[in-house]
Amino acid sequence: MLACVLLISNVSAAFVPMQEVTATSRHYVDRLFDPDPQKVLQGVIDMKNAVIGNNKQKANLIVLGAVPRLLYLLQQSSSSLELRTECAVVLGSLAMGTENNIKSLVDCHIIPALLQGLLCPDLIFIEACLRCLRTVFISPVTPVQLLYTDSTVIPHLMSLLSRSQRTQEYITQIFSHCCKTPEHQTVLFNHGAIQNIAPLLISPSYKVRMQALKCFSVLAYENTQVSMTLVNVLVDGELLSQVFVRMMQRDQPIEMQLTAAKCLTYMCRAGAIRTDDSCIVLKTLPCLVRMCSKEHLLEERVEGAETLAYLMEPDVELQRIASTTDHLVAMLADYFKYPSSVSAITDIKRLDHDLKHAHELRQAAFKLYASLGSNDEDIRKKVSELSSVLPQQRG
Repeated sequence: MLACVLLISNVSAAFVPMQEVTATSRHYVDRLFDPDPQKVLQGVIDMKNAVIGNNKQKANLIVLGAVPRLLYLLQQSSSSLELRTECAVVLGSLAMGTENNIKSLVDCHIIPALLQGLLCPDLIFIEACLRCLRTVFISPVTPVQLLYTDSTVIPHLMSLLSRSQRTQEYITQIFSHCCKTPEHQTVLFNHGAIQNIAPLLISPSYKVRMQALKCFSVLAYENTQVSMTLVNVLVDGELLSQVFVRMMQRDQPIEMQLTAAKCLTYMCRAGAIRTDDSCIVLKTLPCLVRMCSKEHLLEERVEGAETLAYLMEPDVELQRIASTTDHLVAMLADYFKYPSSVSAITDIKRLDHDLKHAHELRQAAFKLYASLGSNDEDIRKKVSELSSVLPQQRG
């Protein structure tokens, strides 16, 4: 009997916080409908503070209908600029929750509302809209085609690049995530992506430089027109390819080295840079080989190996050079050692991480072995030996 009472007591206690959260959430939503504009503004500010880092609160507010009201207030010309900006900030915070949150926001037509907001001349409001758009578009559940529905959107985004470092960072990040097809590449190219984004590679802001670099990576991938244009671009009097070479130097962040190497790899594969060019043989290839070493994160090693395999796939001489560079063949054998017994004993999080990437590592190694092995009988034998091991590794 006592156990039953305790159980009921515990269940009741568990429901109280949920009821309180729901009641509080409803109070936040109700305040959005107050006839006093100042109280509405304070309600939105309080909502902003309440949802920071609180996914449960975000989900409750979405279920209770906060999003359509926030979007309405954001779009009303009668709303104060401060209120519209705060609405954009809250919507951006809601977008930082779960993928279901993003789906709900997209279903409420948040993207066209925010894109319309970019027509406002106020920079702070524009930045808030762009920050929210960036968060929505980088989610894998958002249809990227929504960026291209209205033909006026891309040229307007290009025109906003000069407004501030924040607009540069957010817009280039949106472009790099939403450029998925040759058609997308063409649209961005035709609206001046290269000439508008190239100067950002020497921005004082690392975030801006990095996002601009990622843009060129997705624009150049398997695109001869873009690559042939890039090879002749000057940035502050320096050829773009040399800017990429500087970004591959060892003192640069790994993310930047890898992305710059991808840009040059894609330009080379598209025929814009010769395979025997010094920027490929002496800079790009050694950089990618370096990324395969075990001192780097597993994700970086996967990306490095896959990009290196793609670079030298059609070129016998690059294969020969790579096979004798920094013990690459022996280095790849280490790709099959994950998850390791050491990580299983010492760190559960590390084990989980290793398990997630073990398959990717093996696939990357096989791609690289295959690319190398197209000109080397010894490596072909190695691939054959490892193939027989792979099913056991997967199990």
